Amino acid sequence: MDKYTYRVTWSEEDGQYVGLCAEFPSLSWLADTQEAALAGIRDMVKQVIQDMKSTGEPIPQPLATRSYSGKFTVRVPPDVHRKLQIQAAESNVSFNRLISSKLSQ
Repeated sequence: MDKYTYRVTWSEEDGQYVGLCAEFPSLSWLADTQEAALAGIRDMVKQVIQDMKSTGEPIPQPLATRSYSGKFTVRVPPDVHRKLQIQAAESNVSFNRLISSKLSQ
């Protein structure tokens, strides 16, 4: 439970902080303080995991413990591809380096 990816953000619509967990996107917890929102979502995830275990459902692996290859395929329109290739050439960098730089910004 401690290795899951938690986030607390302000909800203007609700007038409260909302606690979220990336591995359980359907769950959220509203509270008056950031600390209470985090504690609430952590408790909710703990309860959901207990329920999933009791019913034999697969439990999501934390994002932090997953392995990533560093490779993925993205399809873009041909004109975007051309524009990016030109930017890479004009910047004297490889296409991969240009895309990696843009994604990390």
